[in-house]
Amino acid sequence: MDNDTLLSIESLSFGYTPERLILDNINMKFKRGSVVALMGGSGSGKTTVLRLIGAQVRPQKGRILLDGTDVHSLSKQELYGLRRHMGMLFQFGALFTDLNIFDNVAFPLREQTDLPETMIRDLVLMKLHAVGLRGAARLMPSEISGGMARRVALARSIALDPHLLMYDEPFAGLDPISLGTIAHLIRTLNEALGATSILVTHDVAETFEIVDYAYVMSGGRVIAEGTPKELGASTDPQVVQFLNGRRDGPVKFHYPAGPIEKELGL
Repeated sequence: MDNDTLLSIESLSFGYTPERLILDNINMKFKRGSVVALMGGSGSGKTTVLRLIGAQVRPQKGRILLDGTDVHSLSKQELYGLRRHMGMLFQFGALFTDLNIFDNVAFPLREQTDLPETMIRDLVLMKLHAVGLRGAARLMPSEISGGMARRVALARSIALDPHLLMYDEPFAGLDPISLGTIAHLIRTLNEALGATSILVTHDVAETFEIVDYAYVMSGGRVIAEGTPKELGASTDPQVVQFLNGRRDGPVKFHYPAGPIEKELGL
């Protein structure tokens, strides 16, 4: 793996059963300091890639190298140490509903470090300030909007200054202002931390505004990759259908089935 690459996925295949692969021989590279999107329709395997990077599940074939370390060769203790350098923003935020905003962001610092509470306080306030929510520190998740909750989750994901940030549908369910805010924060925080960010997303226009590179997935395979400009110029029918949101194309509306007249006995 070259020095410019933080994360490399090599010839990786995964399925919950051997008969049905969710990911089929995929290869990806994520350069240090870049923001990279994993795009594609529902069920194309995007979120599964994130789960494999975090070693929540193990591949049947291939490997994932993070800074030269084979993620799936580590012991449980070594894996916990590696995960300290990963930040994750879950779909819809996944805040702890019984903890206030301050304690949500403080949670990874208290779990993963032995820092004194005075230092944790300063770090949490700095992270909340970075996402514009220092003034909401003592509110509960039920007292803030969905867009604000996503920003709190973002502050929590960067609490330990990770090398790798992963976002699972960070724009889902957000109004245009909140969406634009989150997109801007993803880009600026990535640059401020010197991190590498991976976005799983369906939102083409917003994503292409902030990413350096993107992979388009379908049926567990990478069907296209490139910069936003390169993908925008693609003539591949499946890529064109996805990027332009066309109803008709290689991806069919109907799941494969026989003639309905035959099943209805007509």
